[in-house]
Amino acid sequence: METKQLQHSTQKVTEALIESLFKKYFAGLCVFARQYVFDNDKVKDIVHDVFINIWEKGELYENDALIKGYLFTSVKNRCFNFIRDNKKFNKNGDEAFNYEGALHDTNVTEFRELENLIKKEIENLPEKCREVFILSRYEELKYAEIAERLDISVKTVEAHMSKALKLLRDNLSPYIEMIVFLILYNFINKKF
Repeated sequence: METKQLQHSTQKVTEALIESLFKKYFAGLCVFARQYVFDNDKVKDIVHDVFINIWEKGELYENDALIKGYLFTSVKNRCFNFIRDNKKFNKNGDEAFNYEGALHDTNVTEFRELENLIKKEIENLPEKCREVFILSRYEELKYAEIAERLDISVKTVEAHMSKALKLLRDNLSPYIEMIVFLILYNFINKKF
């Protein structure tokens, strides 16, 4: 049996491509890196280094999903390298820095930042979309109840809700890895 390897086409890295990727992903990559490294200056250095590495390689995938995956994986690996190389030890050889405690404290801060970001994105929705979204997600009304309250059809409610979810998904996509990580981390570590 012959094994086929997946071939991914690449593109030449240009200044315009780097600038475009930087504008699109830098902030999200920094938020993502902060779950591992708690120093904002170091986080920015790590993310900058990833972009420098791409520039030096001279090639990058053409597929947007592969580029995004590559960026986030590269940042995560560099964060792990930074942690490995910068562990502090006390005189007994034990780790003096409590990463788990610091991660918990950082998660509280990150949740607040993400909560504010989500609220801002909801506020930026078109008026009717925002109204339908809030009635559905926060007041937990069914579409028929929303339609009755707003004196519109259920189909119109569905359309507004679809548009709201698409806009939120598109605008929050750079932060999805961070959102999932924080949800899972807090679910796993939830004290019962």
